[in-house]
Amino acid sequence: MLRTKIILPLLAVFSSITLSSVNAATVSGTIKFQGEAPKFKEIKMDADPICKTLHKDPVFPQTLVLGDGNTMANVFVRVKSGLKPGNYPAPTTEVVIDQEGCEYTPHVAAVMPGQPVKILNPDGTLHNVHILSKANPEQNIAMPKFRKDISIKFDKSEPMFAMKCDVHPWMGAWFTVQNNPFFSVTKADGKFTIENLPAGTYEIEAWHEKLGTQSATVTVGDSDNATQDFSFAAPTKK
Repeated sequence: MLRTKIILPLLAVFSSITLSSVNAATVSGTIKFQGEAPKFKEIKMDADPICKTLHKDPVFPQTLVLGDGNTMANVFVRVKSGLKPGNYPAPTTEVVIDQEGCEYTPHVAAVMPGQPVKILNPDGTLHNVHILSKANPEQNIAMPKFRKDISIKFDKSEPMFAMKCDVHPWMGAWFTVQNNPFFSVTKADGKFTIENLPAGTYEIEAWHEKLGTQSATVTVGDSDNATQDFSFAAPTKK
């Protein structure tokens, strides 16, 4: 009888968790660039012959990366407001930042506090990972050619901050540490998806390193699949 009394409450908790997951909502969309895209100068890697030999084709800044139909990569999308207070455990899965070809991939990344981050150096040349965080301690880590990877973590949530290589001034990336899992970063197809949202009204924000932020209000019910697209354009010249 005692065993039955213990199992029944556990079943009720499990059923509640399962039902919550089943009823969770999703917000997704596509982000596009409107107008004529600016032209960027080719990156010259002559200062490091190893970097130069790693590329057969011209390399351009990752400031504005567009896919077919002017869809935008490297846009960070998050739920800015509307979430009820809660504790969200950090994933144990590593976020990997590669420096292959003397470029950061991905160019924009997001993690949660305590989530492991691995930074790779497959180039056979010296990099130094200079992390310009403020809420978290600033880090400046040398990665000689024999140091193939490093592992780091961030303890506090923090808005976007830069990461750069002081050896190769063209290398730059962006990082943010979020205290919840409701975010996404677009790839070349411009698509984002934010899953497992409880029913509610949320402010969804899209961030781009040069074109600023845009936001929209989205209301979702249980099991809703809402669509919210964003469009960016170059600033008007005055």
